Amino acid sequence: MTKKEKVQYIIGELENLYPETPIPLDHTDSYTLLIAVLLSAQCTDKRVNEITPALFRRANNPYDMIKLEVEEIREIIRPCGLSPRKSKAIYVLSQMLIDKYNGEVPASYEALEELPGVGHKTASVVMSQAFGFPAFPVDTHIHRLLTRWGITNGKNVEQTEKDAKRLFPEETWNKLHLQIIFYGREYSPARSPKMDKDYITRTIGTKKAMAELK
Repeated sequence: MTKKEKVQYIIGELENLYPETPIPLDHTDSYTLLIAVLLSAQCTDKRVNEITPALFRRANNPYDMIKLEVEEIREIIRPCGLSPRKSKAIYVLSQMLIDKYNGEVPASYEALEELPGVGHKTASVVMSQAFGFPAFPVDTHIHRLLTRWGITNGKNVEQTEKDAKRLFPEETWNKLHLQIIFYGREYSPARSPKMDKDYITRTIGTKKAMAELK
């Protein structure tokens, strides 16, 4: 199967499985989405959704967030992991949003990636899900699956993003990256993979991936 054929197969199968793609992180606006995505680093979306209600009751905008002490933020988000770094980033980026953007989340990669705790993947999620900008955020799960499916050589997430954007039509990006995440969680999790259910890998996987299924 050629890469072009694989791309069409993936799009078709994932659209059948996941015609609707609700955003996994609970939020009400671009600011709460930004904070939730920041918290999701090395933490599950489920755990983030358990923690953010308590945080957002205290502060769901940058003006209220900077009224809290960094230690207060840290105590609330502690179950998400990396709380010392994340709490400081949340406080400082909130102050930066006030100072530079009148409390609004900027809709540009350059501006977002200048914020502490916000890398390219986080910026891509916000650009895609908050502002509708065509983006293909690549996390470790997407990187793993697109490598297994022979869409990319799997050297790093940066290369995977470039390959995904080159091969998949731009109009599919915002939805497709979520569909791949959903598929990975349901059929091909990193831990305890359900090899008997991972039928996309069985159909189009690389030789290495196919060997791993045996």
